[in-house]
Amino acid sequence: MEAFKIIYSVLGGLGLFFYGMKNMSDSLQVVAGDLIKNAINVLTNNRFFAVAVGVVVTMLVQSSSVTTVMVVGFVNAGLMNLSQAIGVIFGANIGTTVTGWIISIKVGKYGLLLIGLGIFPTLFGKSDKVKQTGRLLFGIGLIFFGLEIMSNSFKPLRKMPEFLEMMSFFGEQNYVSYLACAGMGAILTMIIQSSSAMLGLTMALASSGVIEFHTAAALVLGENIGTTITALLASVGGNLNAKRASLAHASFNILGVVIMLSIFPYYIEFINWLIPGDPNLLNAAGERPNIAVHIASGHTIFNVTATLVFLPFVTQLGRFVSWVLPERKEAGEGDDQLKALGVTAIFMAPTALLQAEKEILIFRKRVDDMFVLARDYILEDKLVAGQLKEIKKIENDMDILQKDLTIFLGEVIQKNLTEKQSFEAQAIVRLADEMESVTDYLDKFAISMTRFKEQVLLKDTDKELLLDFFDRSHNFFLASVGTSEDLTSMDEEAANGGAKELRKEADRLREKFMNNFLKEKYPAVLIMSLSDMVVSLRKIVSHSLNISQAINSIKNETD
Repeated sequence: MEAFKIIYSVLGGLGLFFYGMKNMSDSLQVVAGDLIKNAINVLTNNRFFAVAVGVVVTMLVQSSSVTTVMVVGFVNAGLMNLSQAIGVIFGANIGTTVTGWIISIKVGKYGLLLIGLGIFPTLFGKSDKVKQTGRLLFGIGLIFFGLEIMSNSFKPLRKMPEFLEMMSFFGEQNYVSYLACAGMGAILTMIIQSSSAMLGLTMALASSGVIEFHTAAALVLGENIGTTITALLASVGGNLNAKRASLAHASFNILGVVIMLSIFPYYIEFINWLIPGDPNLLNAAGERPNIAVHIASGHTIFNVTATLVFLPFVTQLGRFVSWVLPERKEAGEGDDQLKALGVTAIFMAPTALLQAEKEILIFRKRVDDMFVLARDYILEDKLVAGQLKEIKKIENDMDILQKDLTIFLGEVIQKNLTEKQSFEAQAIVRLADEMESVTDYLDKFAISMTRFKEQVLLKDTDKELLLDFFDRSHNFFLASVGTSEDLTSMDEEAANGGAKELRKEADRLREKFMNNFLKEKYPAVLIMSLSDMVVSLRKIVSHSLNISQAINSIKNETD
């Protein structure tokens, strides 16, 4: 009966801890979303800056798993190279140690107070900032309260002979026991897929007097290996570089743990020398008041030291994982797959939006390619089936991409977004829809052009007029979407004026073609085909104007 009580109390405390971590992480992501997005967006090849980004992002989201999985997604998208990814992963390992320091604070008895202080702004706050601040306090309170419940639940284990006998092997001070503890920490972390939760459990066991410091320290080292499973699983189905990034993460952590275990007694001795107070000291209540700080310190020392040691060898680590996973053509790899998107459940809202923006840049390139193909099709006097097939392929691909991006952003919108983030997500959905519409009309333009190639050639003067208006429509599209690495557009006045002028020109050109072709007594089907071509270009101008408006609305909202 006592064992059952311990189990359900620990599970309840762990559940509160998990829910507290989620609330704290989600609130920090919302509050610091733009900071996270900007930090990743300006990432350079400087390895020190990459480490700093990893530290900051992980401190803000309170989860190295979230950061590393996000990195795998970026590498898979081609938005981050392998060296950058390795640097960010190094930083994530340091950033996650902040969690240890938070849960090492002995304020368990104030957990309920923080829950009470946080719940009212969360439920009744008028602004996002007030609500998220309340949610942050609520989450921290749940973390402390959950840890307090787990610590109290573990206390009876000190008087259970069966448990003590089982733990005696792990408590011995020899390398076999150290390896066994590290292995246990790795396995349990792989199972629950949260090194923060395992760290909380370890601290609860140690603080309640059930295990000693050297056992806890070995468990924590193993947890650093177990946490890599999340990124490894996320890389399944990803491209080669995504697999390499996750392998680099696992290799770095495993090698660091192996080295630290080889000098484990000196590692423990150094921590005890650096941090005041005997970690194994038992107070009158049978608790170890100093051990949590020692565990947090050991966690930080290990990750900072490992990063400093391996940082000069980022290039070599990249070569190693490239040697293990050599370049080869991956089955099923094609151009009609979304490059920048992943499973929304593992991405923070700000980074999911950043990925969606990057995907829009890929959309822009596809549409521009289609314009070039359609222009070549105008210049070609004969019917070339290959050109028409390429145009149709891009149009079909864009249908699929637009649908996938809309589904992706629909899931993102279900997340805990700020009003600004929600607006941006909806604007990107509109952008994707408008760009897909441009490809629809380019496809219709090419189909109408085919009728002329099958029956009669356009006169050179008519072709020049059509080509000139086609180029002006293309240039207006490019001005609407910009040509830089970011989404940019012309100002609203220039966009409206340009669209108005091009629409008038389309009407004049259509009327001129109709009159000329009636005089030449062209078949009615050809007259209508040329009219459809001009109308298609006019529609492209209208959709380009809508694109410009959507981009400007994003910029105005985020400024």
